[in-house]
Amino acid sequence: MTYAITQTCCNDATCVAVCPVNCIHPTPQERAFGSTEMLHIDPRTCIGCGACADACPVDAIFPVDRLPAAQQEYAAINAAYYEEAEAPGPEPEGPNFHAWGEPEFSRVLPADFAPLKVAVVGTGPAGMYAAQDLLLHTSAEVTLIDRLPVAGGLIRYGVAPDHPATKKVGDTFARFHAHPRVRMHLGLDVGTDVTPQEIAAHHDAVIYAVGASADRRLSVPGEELAGSVSASAFVAWYNAHPDAAEDAVDLSAERVVVVGNGNVALDVARILLTDPDALARTDIADHALAALRDSKVREVVLLARRGPEDAAYTTSELLALKHVPGVELVVDDHDPRIAATVDEAAPRGKASVLRGVARRQPDWEAPPEPGRRIVLRFYCEPREVLGEGRVEAVRVASGAGERTLRAGLMLRAIGYRGVPVAGLPFDESSGTVPHEGGRVTGQPGTYVVGWIKRGPTGGIGANRTCAAETVSTLLADAVAGTLPAPHHTTRAFHRLARRRNRHVVDARGLAAIERTEIARGKEEDRPRVKLATVPELVATARSKRVSLRR
Repeated sequence: MTYAITQTCCNDATCVAVCPVNCIHPTPQERAFGSTEMLHIDPRTCIGCGACADACPVDAIFPVDRLPAAQQEYAAINAAYYEEAEAPGPEPEGPNFHAWGEPEFSRVLPADFAPLKVAVVGTGPAGMYAAQDLLLHTSAEVTLIDRLPVAGGLIRYGVAPDHPATKKVGDTFARFHAHPRVRMHLGLDVGTDVTPQEIAAHHDAVIYAVGASADRRLSVPGEELAGSVSASAFVAWYNAHPDAAEDAVDLSAERVVVVGNGNVALDVARILLTDPDALARTDIADHALAALRDSKVREVVLLARRGPEDAAYTTSELLALKHVPGVELVVDDHDPRIAATVDEAAPRGKASVLRGVARRQPDWEAPPEPGRRIVLRFYCEPREVLGEGRVEAVRVASGAGERTLRAGLMLRAIGYRGVPVAGLPFDESSGTVPHEGGRVTGQPGTYVVGWIKRGPTGGIGANRTCAAETVSTLLADAVAGTLPAPHHTTRAFHRLARRRNRHVVDARGLAAIERTEIARGKEEDRPRVKLATVPELVATARSKRVSLRR
């Protein structure tokens, strides 16, 4: 019995480390790692031990004979990687024909290496992978800091509610929240409550894992009209982010245009059209669920500047889109290049997934046809958003000229962008903090990890190797003696944080929030019911006990 990796693969390579026969590729040491959309198990070598499935943080690995119906094609996808791609290495004799690389010992710490005091700003995947690395492999003491009064970052507020397996990586991180060498300060705003200089003065090193919170702009006329919303704001709205107002999104239009076709674009399209009864079994925000129940949206159009072979979404997310119950997937074949690209695509080409998908040219001046559908419109880009006071249509350009798509809501999903961090240098062109291997340029003892380090690329698992590089740089600096000595103790910092913000949430407060949300979820047969405002979160944390609905 062999295993296969499926849709929710997070690419963090935890499975690679536990495989006894080296049958999962690409590994972090191989050139393809980081550029492939997922990892793959070689069915010819897999011995069916299940170690990878046990280690996978997002439940992405199943025995081939037990694959869910919607994911049975992943058996062929895993096998095809080894049939069509170059062999990962030479084929030695014996049952294990994937060569092991030479062992690497990139970190060598002196026996008398003193425990470091490290602050990590940001509790999303990037920050927590860095904290995990420090806690598991050194005797460091870690101070976790986050602007919001709850941990999780992208896992809590970025992953779509109908992707519960992806959220399970948060369980891996949660075990470190109450670690004896961790102190937690949630709801502490760096730049307002404390300064970067104050954090640095109390720690040997500071790692910033603040992500990329801004959205990229279209820079077209009409972009500021009511009804033109960034995808990041929409995702925050349905994920109960405290910064998102409950009435931030109006779903009274029948047709929605989404500019972009990356995974976030597919997420928002899927959420807009998924049966609300199915979403009611997830941790979607209560206000978003209520709005979706009353929604008039029946058609979502995804605009892509490039063709189907160069689409920004991953193959696995497109495959999932083909299996959304009650939702038809359609390709607008307004350009003859589209059909040619799909029909001539290589078996593992991204465009090949669209074979068998309906093709037609909808009437964009008329209301949507009956039913619910997602339309992929390639070779098309917006030129102007039209409307009197709010979005009424989007004028687009393609090879066939310009035309107008009638729509009452437009979501911009063309990527995220980092914002300047108080006290750190910033590269406006890339939206990142300049660094060398994670070390902030010109600021000894200051480091970055995640999207603020490398730009908004890569999913959750990509942060694991990114964090490993940053932590390795930090440790090398510590061994070399180049870290500035802190002027004060971490105990003094904890007192300072409490003085500056009386509502800071610690590990016990976070546990109270977790218990309350999960208890409320049990009342409604849901994984949890999220607390959606800062006052709710803080009050629950301070109560230290479960607060059920009244």
